[in-house]
Amino acid sequence: MKVAVMTDSTAYITPEEREKHHIHMVPLSVNFQDASYREELDITTEAFYQKLAQEKELPSTSQPSLGDITEKLEALTKDYDAVISVHLSSGISGTYQTMVSAGDMVEGIDVYAYDSEMSCMIQGFYTLEAAAMAQNGASPEDILARMDEMKKTVRAYFMVDDLTNLQRGGRLSNAQAILGSLLQIKPILHFENKLIVPFEKIRTKKKAISRILGLLDEEVHAGKDLRVVFIHGNDRPYAEKLEADFKEKHPEIETSISYFGPVIGTHLGQGAIGVAWYEK
Repeated sequence: MKVAVMTDSTAYITPEEREKHHIHMVPLSVNFQDASYREELDITTEAFYQKLAQEKELPSTSQPSLGDITEKLEALTKDYDAVISVHLSSGISGTYQTMVSAGDMVEGIDVYAYDSEMSCMIQGFYTLEAAAMAQNGASPEDILARMDEMKKTVRAYFMVDDLTNLQRGGRLSNAQAILGSLLQIKPILHFENKLIVPFEKIRTKKKAISRILGLLDEEVHAGKDLRVVFIHGNDRPYAEKLEADFKEKHPEIETSISYFGPVIGTHLGQGAIGVAWYEK
């Protein structure tokens, strides 16, 4: 059985990596007043943050249409018997459920939609693991079992640099936004039951980052063989510094840098930082 691996754009796997690992992708969109842009295809992450800074209104985001997904699946039927499709959390987007619906409609290919229950590069880690297994001839069932195993060890924490986007997007009241701004509160967020929820409220960015790295250190000191990613919202130098400082203490741990692209960046805003990992 020949198995394709697909994900959506919010995994933020670079085009080069997708091509290298034969990963297919369906894009979500970010919708400004002037136009709708498919992330990774119509707008780059750099261009998005530039445009975001210039706009008065916060853009909206939208999932791929059922038609776009069925068209993609129908194209895959020419070369594949099955597809594993990994998506951002069903708690924050309907993309996963749309893939399930499309899979029921398209004949000639077995569709296995997978809810990462997260997003960004953790979603990407599931996808890369699935791609490696598929290229080695693993069955869909074996790939799904491995991703379920990974899910038990996945941890991801995010910090927003500014509460404005959360407030403008309707996720924070005006009073809370003003209070947070005055007190320099930097909420640490994480996924719980497929939703983004507060983990802790910290007074400063430095302390918030220190807290996240402390959680990571606990896992490293427990002897776990981890794969770690530092994720940034248009501030790669800061992510690189975090990675370098961590590597100085733990050179044996595999690390990488990723980013919050347009769709997730719409909600977290410029300057957001995330650290995520799983046990290899």
